[in-house]
Amino acid sequence: MLDQGQPAPRAYGQHLAPAPGSGPAACAPAAAGADAAQEGRTLDDFQLLRTLGTGTFGRVFLAQSKTTQRYYAMKVLRKSQVVKLKQVEHINNEKGILEVSRHPFIVQLTCTMQNERNLYMLMEYVPGGELFSHLRRAGRFPDDVARFYAAEIVMALDYLHTMKIIWRDTKPENILLDAAGHVKLTDFGFAKRVEERTWTLCGTPEYLAPEIIQSKGHGKAVDWWALGILIFEMLAGYPPFYDDNPFGIYEKILEGKLAFPGFFSPAAKDLIQRLLTADVGKRLGNLQGEGRDVKAHAWFAMIDWDALLARQVPAPIVPPHRHPGDTCNFDKYPEPPKEPAPEAGVDPYYHLFSTF
Repeated sequence: MLDQGQPAPRAYGQHLAPAPGSGPAACAPAAAGADAAQEGRTLDDFQLLRTLGTGTFGRVFLAQSKTTQRYYAMKVLRKSQVVKLKQVEHINNEKGILEVSRHPFIVQLTCTMQNERNLYMLMEYVPGGELFSHLRRAGRFPDDVARFYAAEIVMALDYLHTMKIIWRDTKPENILLDAAGHVKLTDFGFAKRVEERTWTLCGTPEYLAPEIIQSKGHGKAVDWWALGILIFEMLAGYPPFYDDNPFGIYEKILEGKLAFPGFFSPAAKDLIQRLLTADVGKRLGNLQGEGRDVKAHAWFAMIDWDALLARQVPAPIVPPHRHPGDTCNFDKYPEPPKEPAPEAGVDPYYHLFSTF
């Protein structure tokens, strides 16, 4: 995650920081965490096996409970960097939102911990890797594949919006696939509970809605705009507004000219055009409550929404994995050097993260 007002580069785990210390951070069970108590109560109860992703001030590790042998993803955030980059509010928002979110297509937070050096978020491990990786491997998705993933994302966005939460970080790097190939939204560093509008500039340049760029104030409609960008990218293999310079991207977004490849179906083109409508009042997803207008669109006509929510619809891509802790679907990263345990009692930042 970058400082407010800076564009976020497209890289996995961008909100994520150097290696954790070995202090006995206490585990605070999240409201949505079903089994935190039996997994262990301190950082020492978990073994960090390998890095799954890195970013500006954090790192995600594959972790294993020494008690139950279950695998988890441990997100480690360096406090000093979070404070330096003015991301305290975002990190606290992420923790608060994930601990109350219970949805089959949203990653589950089990518990949080902290010591004098780092913040720790223990989450379910999603072994299928990023949708981004599968999309790059395929080049582009056919209609039925893109439609399946878009539909599951629609249901997750619906859920968040009913709780007055906007995600604000839609992109294939932040969508994981579980062992069966179903989506799991992850990385809620930009998510925020909003009654009507907020004004923070954040997100990934290619996915920003016009109202964010223009600092007009924005609400849940930005997630529907980003969905349109994502559907385009899944079908084409590239986003509709691209430039080597973020400000060039912003200019193209504000200009709003869409160039569709010839193989796009008429229904897909219509859906994308109606999602990528600059006028928030006319944008699909913002016309009826709970995204009903999006679900009712012709491109989604064959979707059984109830069966989808129940995970009864087979996924078009089932990621290969040999065992629950297999990391074959994630890139390999150099492991950080081991650090000495943080100095006990010296923590100038504790009051900023008192809920961890």
